[in-house]
Amino acid sequence: MSESTSVGTVPVSELVERFGTPLYVYDGARITEQFRGLRDRLHPAVEMFYSLKANPNVSICALLHSLGARAEVSSLTELVTAQRAGVPAEQIMFLGPGKSHYEIAACLKEEITLICESFGELALIDELAEGLATTARVVLRVNPSFAVKGSGLTMGGKPRQFGIDEAALLAADDLATRHRHVRLVGFQAYMGTRFLDEDMIAANTERILELAERLGAHLGVPLEVVDVGGGLGVAYFPGERDLDVAALADRLNPIFTRFHDRYPATRLVMELGRYLVGHSGTYAVQVRYVKESMGERFAVADGGTNHHMAAVGIGSFVKRNFPMRLLNRDSAAEGVKWNVTGPLCTPNDTIGKAVELPADLAPGDVVGVERSGAYGPTASPVHFLSHGYPAEVLVHDGEARLIRTRDDVESMLAAQILHDFH
Repeated sequence: MSESTSVGTVPVSELVERFGTPLYVYDGARITEQFRGLRDRLHPAVEMFYSLKANPNVSICALLHSLGARAEVSSLTELVTAQRAGVPAEQIMFLGPGKSHYEIAACLKEEITLICESFGELALIDELAEGLATTARVVLRVNPSFAVKGSGLTMGGKPRQFGIDEAALLAADDLATRHRHVRLVGFQAYMGTRFLDEDMIAANTERILELAERLGAHLGVPLEVVDVGGGLGVAYFPGERDLDVAALADRLNPIFTRFHDRYPATRLVMELGRYLVGHSGTYAVQVRYVKESMGERFAVADGGTNHHMAAVGIGSFVKRNFPMRLLNRDSAAEGVKWNVTGPLCTPNDTIGKAVELPADLAPGDVVGVERSGAYGPTASPVHFLSHGYPAEVLVHDGEARLIRTRDDVESMLAAQILHDFH
């Protein structure tokens, strides 16, 4: 079987026949390879947490947890997802700059560690913990005074809604004793995402560990947990390269070893989302029409930016194409430039601009947007024009398993309430 006609080990023709399109397909073997490739090389004291924001499907979370991943969550639904995937409370951490009363209380009831991002939030945690007659375990998220280069999306070192400024923490000498129902247990810093330079990641990690050590000594906070963030990237575009995991471990492990030798009881945490699942996903769309307009070829497909907004350059992405290919057949036709568009009534619904695909591309063909396992439908306007969610499938151990049903008309309308105005 040629590579162009399968995802994982299952033919695309079989997937399309069984599940239809648009369709997200995740390769479980690739997820396993990504996790184990880093886990087997990284210092054993480092705990690898899966960031559910990258792909919050419960089966994806369950697969990663079966491999040894913990869970980092940022909403009540993500928390319940991790729990249903079998992740125990001591292996879950909850972060986010705008936590609700309900989310904080849910964490307190389950004794889940909270990553706190402001003094106001810390006071609220204390108040809710008092009401529940418990003591909250809290890690402080720090917005360091230093910034880093090499990140596709910087998250620290500048004025941010994330974390507490380093200078503000240094000025809060009584913080460890200020709140009677809070136990501060460590620090977290997350400097950015889409890092593709091993030296930059190592330098960033070393500075975060030094920062945690300095703040812990100044504030009297025991270093039970130090979370160095993560942000390991995926190469999407020409000129980018994937991280060399062996080289990365070679740079990180001496840093972790030196810290672990000084603090052998400290839990070292690394958060990984995109890196674990990004490579595994293919967004498959079926071509409905082909046309030419003012000298350019268009392939109009049944799915577009409503399911894959990242493909058009939101957030950290510049407007370059994700890798794309014809999935359902081999073609000997020459490669020509196609604009691959979706069904939405907006000119922005273009998931591929001037993509090289076979000249004989035709209605019924299936085109795949690769490296689409992270920030897919949940980071997209799936309800625009009421097309709804696509189906999601996990190919694992040679079996294609439906892990999310496709929205239909009734499921889309079920939450709406019709009033009679006659």
